[in-house]
Amino acid sequence: METTWDRVATDPLEPVIAPRWSSLLFRGIASAVFGVVALAWPGITLVALTFLFGAFAFVDGLIMLAVGVQSGKRPHRWLLLVEGLLGIVIGVLTVLWPGPTLLALVFFIGLRFVLSGVLQIAAAIQMRHEMRHPLLFGLAGASGVIFGMLTFAWPGMSALVLVTFLGVYALLFGALMLLIAIRLRLWRTRGPEPVAA
Repeated sequence: METTWDRVATDPLEPVIAPRWSSLLFRGIASAVFGVVALAWPGITLVALTFLFGAFAFVDGLIMLAVGVQSGKRPHRWLLLVEGLLGIVIGVLTVLWPGPTLLALVFFIGLRFVLSGVLQIAAAIQMRHEMRHPLLFGLAGASGVIFGMLTFAWPGMSALVLVTFLGVYALLFGALMLLIAIRLRLWRTRGPEPVAA
């Protein structure tokens, strides 16, 4: 009797995300660290917040770009590549934007999370047969879209409110990425439970 594990082992569409559990782990750690720093830095200046977000978006983009590149010619990897490039570009633009203003920062943050969230939801749908936990990945994307829309809907928010939103979101997103990474690691170590063909 064929098992799910047998099908995964022989299927040419080997999971795109599952082998990259370590990349998701790093992404979760980076997001959680960003969240902690954002919430623990009282009276953070606009310039410091701009550089902090820019660095986070850049590092997060690099991680996703690496996942996409390492995925070879597997279907739908372009979603991962686009998300990675998006994070890198927005991270660079945020830091290099002349005369950083709170409104510009809110725009970049909203744009980053909405577009990245949409791409993650699309990846979860398109790769649902290749991912071990597409629902969690899609949920992480949905949370990004919601957060991004909130920033667009409230462009006049203060720096304190913005950094609080960012910190809380980054912690929740990081926790989701860590959960996915740990479950993927356990799945690949133990193998899924046998099921009927």
